[in-house]
Amino acid sequence: MAADPQATAAGLVERAAAAYVSGVPRAPADDGFFGPGSVTWRVSTDLTSPIAGIRALMMQALHPLAMAGVDHHSDWRRDPVGRLAATSAYVTAVTFGDRSTAEQAGARVRRIHEHVRGTDDVTGRPYAATDPALLLWVHAALVDSAVAVTQALGTPLTPEDSDRYVAEMAVAAELVGVPGNLVPSSRGALDGYIASVMSDLRCTPAAVESIGYVLDPPELDEEIAEIWQDIRDGAVATLPEWAREMHGLAASPLTPERRTEIRQALGVLDAAFLGEPGVLEARQRITLRLRSARRG
Repeated sequence: MAADPQATAAGLVERAAAAYVSGVPRAPADDGFFGPGSVTWRVSTDLTSPIAGIRALMMQALHPLAMAGVDHHSDWRRDPVGRLAATSAYVTAVTFGDRSTAEQAGARVRRIHEHVRGTDDVTGRPYAATDPALLLWVHAALVDSAVAVTQALGTPLTPEDSDRYVAEMAVAAELVGVPGNLVPSSRGALDGYIASVMSDLRCTPAAVESIGYVLDPPELDEEIAEIWQDIRDGAVATLPEWAREMHGLAASPLTPERRTEIRQALGVLDAAFLGEPGVLEARQRITLRLRSARRG
């Protein structure tokens, strides 16, 4: 099925900004499941987050059953930017919100997932979005991408902090219904889990279509379109080689010069993001909580 010709990337920055603002609490009742002193906050506030998000989508799309659920039940063709914004709002609320907010967000996702089930067109296998195995793959792709992109293009984590980040993020998987005993709690365990799933992965036609849109969104603002090329290059370059091969993509080496160019593009994108209504104030709320935690 071809993408809706009316579905464009117009308003990408504006809607992403609105989603972010909606997810950062004004007066949280508590520090949530992570808090200002967590590695999760450090990773989530890194400029490389947009690249990590794209890489995660590329990894997630390689599971045919997870991709089938998105393809059959979401409205990404009609409103792809809206779907990305909704995902961003959820991740922001779980990361920076208080416990009640995060739990409510997780409950909403679980309710939506109850109605997402069917049969994959490619493998002929049944799928259900409530399946812990599919939820775990989506979670693992997100966490692995955050670590990989931060290491390659952001502020690198120590091995200890990488382990701590993976362990902290386990609660995010539990919020959407993954039993805690199934969730990797260290970088090594995460790598082992991903290796164990690789035989089930493939790039289906639905994955080709959806990721094609993500990598080359139509009708972006001219300035953002130029920046997006650097961001997509960063996402592709940080994928594991096997994942790039499945997507049929090649990557240019991340030379020091190329890293600098990509980070400069991220800075320009962030400046545009900060110019959107409410974003600066939301950032300031996070900064004040970070400073308060350091003083404590």
